[in-house]
Amino acid sequence: MPKTIRELADQLNVSKQTIQYHYQRLPAKNRQKDSQGTNMISPKAERIIRDKVAKPLLANNQQIDSKETTKTNKDNNELVATLIKEVEDLKSQRDKQLATKDRQIDSLTKLIDQQQKLQLSTVTENRQLKEHVRKLSYLVESPNSTKKQQANDQQTKCRVGETDNKERIIPKSWWRFWKTK
Repeated sequence: MPKTIRELADQLNVSKQTIQYHYQRLPAKNRQKDSQGTNMISPKAERIIRDKVAKPLLANNQQIDSKETTKTNKDNNELVATLIKEVEDLKSQRDKQLATKDRQIDSLTKLIDQQQKLQLSTVTENRQLKEHVRKLSYLVESPNSTKKQQANDQQTKCRVGETDNKERIIPKSWWRFWKTK
């Protein structure tokens, strides 16, 4: 939230002129005015001015306790170093996870490729077997087709009970019809 020069001066316990001095030396992009033409200090400009004003002296000529500032700076530096280390650790973990995922994807891609090749070879083998069975059945049916037809006719007669001799003929076994003499 933007502040006026007076509000910031009161907050930092410095004169209005000190804030005005530093405000005028800010880049134009950090200076802004409200609708009434009053100079307003944005949060970014406020940080810049705070840094400049906090260094030398307070308005009542008291020096900033340098030990406190040094301690705060050290704490801030340690905090920054810790955060930087944590960020690096997180990046490292992310990179490891991504590498693991890449290896898993490669492995699964290879498995899918192998499965597709196996399925293709199985389909090809099935086609070959079907063709082979078709050829064999054709060979088996061709020479014996007349005998089969006779056997089928005889079986039909046995079921219906029609025979030439008026006797019932019951075949001894089914394989008898497949035998060749």
